[in-house]
Amino acid sequence: MSDDNHTLPYPDAAAEHPTLVIPGSAPDQETVAASRTRPRWPWVLLIVVVVLALLVVAAEFIARAVLPGVVRSIVVEQLDLPADQQLDVETQGLLLPQLIGGTLDTLRLSTDSVTLEGITGAADVTATDVPLRGGDLGGASGTIRIDQDQFTALLAGTDLPVDSVEFAAPNATVSGSISVLGAAVPLSLTLTPGTVDGDLELTPVAASIGGLDIDLDRVASTLGSLGEGLTQPQRVCIADQLPAGLTLTGLEVVDGAAVIDIDVNGAIVTDATLQDKGVCPS
Repeated sequence: MSDDNHTLPYPDAAAEHPTLVIPGSAPDQETVAASRTRPRWPWVLLIVVVVLALLVVAAEFIARAVLPGVVRSIVVEQLDLPADQQLDVETQGLLLPQLIGGTLDTLRLSTDSVTLEGITGAADVTATDVPLRGGDLGGASGTIRIDQDQFTALLAGTDLPVDSVEFAAPNATVSGSISVLGAAVPLSLTLTPGTVDGDLELTPVAASIGGLDIDLDRVASTLGSLGEGLTQPQRVCIADQLPAGLTLTGLEVVDGAAVIDIDVNGAIVTDATLQDKGVCPS
């Protein structure tokens, strides 16, 4: 039987054979060249932006760490406070743009205890539009909290019989003695505190003479002109105990303390006369 289908020999394994290229399976030279010359500037720009952002964040943290200490030193020096005076300094918003612009939007100063003009209490004041290169403040306001002993000292020199003060919100009871026919008679007046035109205003609501509660009308009839004066609203000027640039705008008894609202003249940082004690009408 003859074999008409001749079998081809196997290729020699040692011989080189051309590699077949499937159309579209390999990049052409133009594509390779384009990939090698493609610009990398978007990545460079991204890296620069990230680095700048990190620098801004770092600068913000540094500013927030440094500024409170600087402000505290200035306040302690200007108000002649003890070197170890506790004083917290806070700002709001992004600080770096404000420093560049030269004005702080807000600056809050607070302390649990500070003595100013002989009065000791807790203070919390917020100033706005604070210039960093000198000039007046946009404005400032805050509160001063004083205890019963300090409130007693604040009323010293008034016509009220004030030996001691006891708070019972919303009132304050002042206790002392008055002279009746040469004898000292204990008198207590319960007053509701407030302010009017920058002065303290104390409105009597109850009274006690010699330990006995008595109607306010009877106090006036019993003690004559003295009693009549004691039962009328008492207006007390304390401007001579505070810097002239501070104005009282409110007063109420809250949680065992007298909370005094104040408004601060923005020029107090540049006008020495506003830093001196105020004057009460004679």
